[in-house]
Amino acid sequence: MKHSVRINRGIESLFGTRDENIKILEQNLGVITHLRDDSLELDGETDRVARAANILEEYVALVEEGQVFKNGDLQSYLRVVTSDPRTTLRGLVESGRQRAFGKKVVAPKSVNQHIYLDMIEKHDLVFGIGPAGTGKTYLAVAMAVQALVSKKITRIILTRPAVEAGERLGFLPGTLQEKVDPYLRPLYDALYEMLEAEKVEKFLERNVIEVAPIAFMRGRTLNDSFIILDEAQNSTPEQMKMVLTRQGFNSKMVVTGDITQIDLPVGRGSGLLNAIEVLRGIEEIAFVYFDERDVVRHSLVQRIVRAYDRYNEINGLNRQMTLRWNEPVAEARPVEPPPANQAGGDGNGAPKQS
Repeated sequence: MKHSVRINRGIESLFGTRDENIKILEQNLGVITHLRDDSLELDGETDRVARAANILEEYVALVEEGQVFKNGDLQSYLRVVTSDPRTTLRGLVESGRQRAFGKKVVAPKSVNQHIYLDMIEKHDLVFGIGPAGTGKTYLAVAMAVQALVSKKITRIILTRPAVEAGERLGFLPGTLQEKVDPYLRPLYDALYEMLEAEKVEKFLERNVIEVAPIAFMRGRTLNDSFIILDEAQNSTPEQMKMVLTRQGFNSKMVVTGDITQIDLPVGRGSGLLNAIEVLRGIEEIAFVYFDERDVVRHSLVQRIVRAYDRYNEINGLNRQMTLRWNEPVAEARPVEPPPANQAGGDGNGAPKQS
């Protein structure tokens, strides 16, 4: 079947850099496109051509209404609408209107990112689980900054396990804070994008914003706070339970992690995997799962994530690693002393004197 869609404006943004946008349309929907003067001709199976035509017609209507698609935005939208028949381009654009987070204006670039922000607004505890580059931490920090600026909460607590430092923190130079800061750098980076540097420094100095390793959370009750546990896959079940039970009144908590990048030693269970099993089914807790379609970094990152997923699926590594992570650690059993009447002893564990 062949069908033509008239495109009067926005042809450059439709095609994108090196025709990346049109390639997404062609590859994901299995159609062939040809540019004919001011029209784009579609060729392929009837249902696929109809789907592509609907997307293009929505694009044309949005452009005529004044919608401007910035670099990368349309590419992200097309990835979603071509892979999810329930999603429309107009619905995605309208649900992803830009929001102000401090000095940064951000718009969710995928359906899951939109759901994620919506769940954070509606729930006090949200888990964001997925691969690198899907915006889990960035959007969580953005929501925390928005809550602080609008005075819904009085402080932000950002924490993550310092797994790479292990037990050797004492051998690193500097104070304890200086030793763990490199492992918390991604959280600082997101903060400085959302707020002016002077304001971040002032908030850090006054402990309005606190960035600390997970061990610093023990024994605390965090009221009127927005708590973010990042890299949660590297927490132990004990640490996860400890952090989750710190949440006080008028507080929100977001837990983010990637279950394919667990750096814990062999035999140590992941707190994130454990929490997914334990807390599943509790209505007040939301779980949002991201995949490679939500990756908003370089286009290669999406392909890399997909390649690793395919490799792990073929080799069965996901199952092996899950079994290994959930494998209980054998406990050493105390050696019982020999009974009092046992030959070779005097009843007190000492050798019998001859």
